[in-house]
Amino acid sequence: MIWDVYQKSRNKTKFYHISPYDLRLHPANYASRNGVPLEIVSKVILRHQDLKTTQIYLGKVSEYEAIRWMDILHGK
Repeated sequence: MIWDVYQKSRNKTKFYHISPYDLRLHPANYASRNGVPLEIVSKVILRHQDLKTTQIYLGKVSEYEAIRWMDILHGK
């Protein structure tokens, strides 16, 4: 039933490339990249029981992103 609703909605829009996986991943990535603690992303947004699952799910942070966050944390 949910899949049928998704398919009908997708067919009415220009967003053919968006999958249910994307609808789950992008809010979690956005939240984690904007300062929401990983524990909150894991338990509340993704509903994972194990933080390791979330770390795998969200992938690795690029070197640029790591430097940007260090600058933010240190007020630069």
